[in-house]
Amino acid sequence: MMQKTLVSVVSYSLTYIEVNNMVKLDRIEKSVTIPEDVNVSLSEDGVVTITGPKGKLSRQFLSPVVDLFHEGSELTVRVDMPRRKQAALAGTWVAHLNNMVRGVTQGFTYNLKAFYSHFPMTLAQKGDKFIVNNYFGERVPRTAAILEGVTVKISKKVEVTVTGIDKENVGQTAANIERCTTVKNRDRRVFQDGIYLLNKE
Repeated sequence: MMQKTLVSVVSYSLTYIEVNNMVKLDRIEKSVTIPEDVNVSLSEDGVVTITGPKGKLSRQFLSPVVDLFHEGSELTVRVDMPRRKQAALAGTWVAHLNNMVRGVTQGFTYNLKAFYSHFPMTLAQKGDKFIVNNYFGERVPRTAAILEGVTVKISKKVEVTVTGIDKENVGQTAANIERCTTVKNRDRRVFQDGIYLLNKE
């Protein structure tokens, strides 16, 4: 009799937990507001095109479980009965959409600066390449790729400004520039020459 009673209690507890989970995880719905000076289109294959004062960005959003709707001045991301990964994907979509809206209205700016104490490096930009000459007296210039849609400006010989409307491309270009002056086979505490990110706007 004791064993039967114990099994019954355990079975009831599991059922209660399952019902509670279904109630808590019913639907996630998040909206992105579209400003008046921004136009949005959503194609049947999930491509969102956002056009604003600074330009146009397109990105495809496809998922069998996450839905995207364009209603009036809002883009809505919705997922029913989400699991943890699906909820995270919905959050990622919202972040991408917000970045696209901000990109075409305000843009993104990364500010970097070159520091040197041993050898005076010189900076240049040619086409889609950022070039660092005389880094630690090296004869071969170091280069970094400038991604599509990104503008790089050099001022006061050591200040570098990276701008664009695509946050990922702007951030990756800034990372490329910073990484191209990585110190190798030297004591980092002594040799701190390089190009470093100061701030983001």
